Order: sequence, then C-alpha cells, then structure tokens
Amino acid sequence: MKKQRRRQTESQTDLARELRSRGTIPERILWNVLKNRQVAGLKFRRQVPIGEYVVDYLCADASLIVELDGMSHEGRQGYDAKRTEFLRLLGYTMFRVTNDEVLDDVEAVAMGIARAAGVDVVA
Repeated sequence: MKKQRRRQTESQTDLARELRSRGTIPERILWNVLKNRQVAGLKFRRQVPIGEYVVDYLCADASLIVELDGMSHEGRQGYDAKRTEFLRLLGYTMFRVTNDEVLDDVEAVAMGIARAAGVDVVA
C-alpha cells in the first residue's frame, strides 16, 4: 500500500510540475502578483498537490486555496464541487476567480485574495 501512495504522490508531483511549466497567460499574470509575498505578505505556492488533486495556488499559513477558473472548468461543476468539498473538509478556504477577472483587474483580484485570507485591505 505504501508504494501505491508513493506512486500517486509522484504522479501528482509530476502533474504539478507539468502544470507549472505550461501555465496560461492569466495563470502567469496572477502568479506574478502572488509570488514573493507581494499580496499582504502572504506566501503562496503554485500547482500544489493535495491528496488526489492539484490546486492552483496555496497559502498554507492562511489555509487558503486560490483557484483560477478558465475554459478547462466548463462542464466540470460536479467534479469541482467534489474537489472543493474535499479541500474544505481538510480545513481549506477556496477562493475562485475567473481568467477574465484576472485579465480585467488583477489588483482587485489581489485585494479579494487578501480579504479571503483574513487580511484587512485598505483600498
């Protein structure tokens, strides 16, 4: 059983690496805002395996997951709901944002993320 879990973890890690290497333009824009503690001093990691899932951005200190929903999420509401519930049961808060929101006003998205993490933001 241990080998099977390790294989799954390695598989998820490989998937996370692949996702990091082929990020979309909105993913790259958002990452440029989240990296290096630029949003309220919060440390984010990207494409992080949690269980059988890979989350887009994780702030472990705030137990906050930021999910960027683009075209790949269309028609997957059931899968996304199951995934969200699994992550919620582990204690994570989910903050969902669309590609269009990132492209239209990434600063407003960053403020929303800070608020979701429980940080007071002055506009």
